Formats: sequence, structure tokens, C-alpha cells
Amino acid sequence: MDTPLSTIAVVGLGTMGTGIAEVLARSGREVIGIDVDEAAARQAVASLEASTARAVERGRITEEERRDALARFRTFSDLQAAADAELVVEVVPESYEIKQQVFRELDAIVSPTTILATGTNALSVTRLAAESQRPERVLGLHFFNPAPAMKLVEVVSSVLTAPPAVEAVTELARLLGKEPVSVGDRPGFVADGLLFGYLNQAAAMYEANYATREDIDAAMKLGCGLPMGPLALLDLIGIDTARTVLEAMYSASHDRLHAPAPVLGQLAAAGLTGRKAGRGFYTYAGPGSQTVVPDALTPAPRGEEAAGRTVRSVGVAGSGTMASGIAEVFAKAGYGVVLAARGQEKADLAKARIAKSLDRSVAKGRLTEQVRDETLARITAAASLDAFAEVDLAVEAVAEDLAVKQQLFATLDKVCRPGAVLATTTSSLPVVAIARATGRPEDVVGMHFFNPAPAMKLVEVVRTVLTADDVHATVHEVCLKVRKHPVDCGDRAGFIVNALLFPYLNNAIKMVEEHYASLDDIDAAMKLGGGYPMGPFELLDVVGLDVSLAIEKVLHSEFRDPGLAPAPLLEHLVAAGCLGRKTGRGFREYARR
Repeated sequence: MDTPLSTIAVVGLGTMGTGIAEVLARSGREVIGIDVDEAAARQAVASLEASTARAVERGRITEEERRDALARFRTFSDLQAAADAELVVEVVPESYEIKQQVFRELDAIVSPTTILATGTNALSVTRLAAESQRPERVLGLHFFNPAPAMKLVEVVSSVLTAPPAVEAVTELARLLGKEPVSVGDRPGFVADGLLFGYLNQAAAMYEANYATREDIDAAMKLGCGLPMGPLALLDLIGIDTARTVLEAMYSASHDRLHAPAPVLGQLAAAGLTGRKAGRGFYTYAGPGSQTVVPDALTPAPRGEEAAGRTVRSVGVAGSGTMASGIAEVFAKAGYGVVLAARGQEKADLAKARIAKSLDRSVAKGRLTEQVRDETLARITAAASLDAFAEVDLAVEAVAEDLAVKQQLFATLDKVCRPGAVLATTTSSLPVVAIARATGRPEDVVGMHFFNPAPAMKLVEVVRTVLTADDVHATVHEVCLKVRKHPVDCGDRAGFIVNALLFPYLNNAIKMVEEHYASLDDIDAAMKLGGGYPMGPFELLDVVGLDVSLAIEKVLHSEFRDPGLAPAPLLEHLVAAGCLGRKTGRGFREYARR
């Protein structure tokens, strides 16, 4: 390490610059805050005073530490104040012209050994470095918002950056309590490179009227465990900012998945840039507010549509994990459940799996023994679908194979009484093609549960062009009774969750193929920078690489977008039998049980 980096200048005291300054000041660094807008500088000081006061109240720092941190933060309106800085971090607006002007002026002010870092998340670090008199001392230092809380820092090297500069800044990030990830120079880097493609597709999904903004956001929060839905996140980031990042990504990749959805340009042009403007995809109580208020697009309370059919008993077809999980969900909610499999032995084993699940809930104090026994008593294990003769709702959870499901629904058509609702749990197949295997396609609907069904709150309700209104209403009513959150979507590949999730996973694989970043760095970036509960490669290995490949193929076949073509590395691993945790090896190796 060739410099201790004890005196650091931060140029641009907006939200991000102020956050970075706070992190540095609280770590013991002398911080020189610079902004041409004196009001912004005053606001930065006020923000630091307020945030450190809260830290004292919460017992995270002492009053003396607070005073010392405030004393280390000085603000100026002239770049000349950076003359003695060993590191300068610029976080001015995302414009080559503005950033290059800052770098040109700094070249004439700071020491030849000073490192110049850009906080860009969209522009080329190489292009900025090339116009500097010290390209070997220029790199990217991308913090995430809010900087004091977010652990990830992307350290971005260009082909011109000297390794000692990278080492110095990487060590600084560690000393700040951050997790530095070293990446190369491409728009979006790792975290935003994956995140913004996903956000763009969500915006396009909304623009196509495929699903409401509320259902898109709820689906990704409940189906993937994300802290925010994509449209709410776009409002937080700023729709104009997101569009700038996507434009930079598209100019570099020419991948249609990065071509900004037109709705982003329309909203930005109208000044509806998200929370900061008080309106974006949602409407807020005022500019800068996080409180969403009803507007013309807010869904009306349920109950105004057709009444649903009465459901007292449910049939679940299948003997796997999903089938037993769904049967458990309905039985817990008080429904009589017929669990039918191919043979009595398979049905009994599926019921035994439910018994074990209920026993675990009792052991954890979530259920009483009486409730467990009552729940199990509501489930009847049956050797064939003939036992569905009197059920009001039949739910299939068999193999994800169109021919298999069509054959099963043809049988349900003969067995189930008139008026019974027939539901498929498919995650990728066309529901209407399954419905047409019956003589009553109006009674057929998609009801996509997520695994493990007892724990996951989301159900995607997939209505075909033939599904009756009262069937759609029935499924909504049933979902609420079993304490699940229903979201509506049309009958197209991937529905909401998989259509947004799997292109993101595929793009992560492409990053590894291109040797841009390692598995570990990508997983860390998405967990620490995006708030994802699992990194993409952890998730792929859990889902199963064969399952993931099948969904990717379906998406590519339906939408015909070259960017959705499965990554060759995924195909190669599946061909080699490396399917993830279930085989002991996928993107990573696992200890065999």
C-alpha cells in the first residue's frame, strides 16, 4: 500500500456524497467536502449532525466520538481545497462533461501521488482516466446508497489503473468496514449491471399492462424475498437516473434487455422521476416522501367483481414436495383434502411427509399437538384421481411436462363434478394448452405456488382468455383463506416472478463466462449491494440447474429475444450432470449427505 489515505476529499455533496463523507469521518479520516452549491454543503453538515446524533441515541457511538467526527468534516465551495488530499472521490452528476471538467481541474491542483476515484455507476472509468494527466491513478469507487449502511463497495479498475492504487483503495474500503469487490470497467459493473436489466424488464412488463404495479412488486418481494419491488425501487433510485444507467449499458452491450423501456423516458420527460419528485410509478405524499398515497391507478378494494364458487374440499394431485406442501397449506386452513398419487404407497408417503412437517412445527412451538392432529385428520391419502369425484377445487402438482399435465386434466375432466375448479401449478407451461385438454376450459386456472408452499406467501393467479370470472374470483378467495397473497398475471411464459428472475440469473452466468467477475464476488455484490437474500449462483444451485435451464429455454422460445438465450455454461453444466445441491455439484461443490 503506497498511501495511508488519511485525508480524503469528497466532491459533490448530494445524498451519496454526504453518505460517503459520513463513513469516512466516522472512521477517523479528515474529510474535505466540496460542492459549488453552498446550500448543499450546509445540508451535508446538517445531515451529518443529525445522523451522528441518532447514532449516539442508539448507543453506536459516544458523544465524544460524534464531536470528533463532526470536527473532521469541513466543507468548501472551491476544488482548490482538495490540494492536500491523498484521495479524491467525485460523486457529481452522471455526465462525462461534468466529471471530466472536475478531473481536469483536480489534475492541476492535487499531488501527483493523489488517487482520483469516480463514484460513477454508469460511465466508463477508462474514458475518464484517459483524459486525466494521471490515468494510472484513476479508478472507480462505487458505494451503494445509503453509504453508511450498505456494505458493498465496487473497486473498478481500467486497463490504465496501476495495481498499487487499487490495493490502497481496496484496503481503505476494508478499514471502513465495507466489503470491497474488484471488478473491471463496464457499465453497471456487477451489482447495477445485473440489477438494472431486471428493473428495466419490470418496467416493460408494467408498460405492457401484463400486471399491475402492485402485483409486480408484491410478486418479487414475496416470491424472491427482495426488500423492495422493482417499480418501487425505480422510484427510489430515480427514474431519470435509471434510464441514464440503462442507456450507458445498452450503448456498450447492444443487448435489448438493456434498451430502456419507453415508459422510463416518458416518465422522466414528464418530470415524474420517482420519490424525489413526489410521483413516478407510484404517487407519494410529497417530493422526497416515502409514503405512497392512492391515485387513479390504485386498485379498488376487492369484492366488486364476480362472486366465487363455494369451496369446502380440495383435491391435490401429486406425491412430491410441492404437492404435499400444498395439501398441508389447505389442511391447515380447515379444508378437507384428498391427496391423490399414482398408487396408495406414494400417497401414504406424501402424507407421511406432511406429518413430519407438522411435527417440526410442533417442535418449534408454531403448532400445538391438537392442531397438528386435526390438520392431519383432514387429509385423505388416495390411490387414484377417482377420489376427486366430490372435491370443489382440484389442484395438480405433477411433473412439469405438458403431455403429462394434459393427460391428468383430461382425467380430471371426467372425474370431477360439474362446477369444480381445476387448477394447475405450472411455472412455465401455457395454462390454456392444459385447459384445452378438458371439455370445460372456463373452469381451468393457473395457481402457481412457490416452494416451500407452507412458508412462501405468494400465489400467482394465471387467468387464460377462457377462464370464467367466477373461477378467477374463487381462486382469489381461496388464496386469502389459506393466508397467501394472490397476484394476477396473464398466461405467458414465466408469469411475473420467473420472467423477471431467470434473465437476471442468466446474465450473472454470462458475467462468469466472460471472466468479468468470480462467482463469490457476484454473489457478494447482489447480497450486499442489492439486498438479495441469496446470490444468483447460490440460488441457481438451490433451484437446480436443470430446472433453471428448462425455464430459460421456455422464456427464450416464447419471447425470441437473443438476450434470453440460455448461457452456454449453464447448458454445459446440465449436460455434465452438475445440477446443483441435489447432485452435490453445480456452480459450486457440496458435501454429500
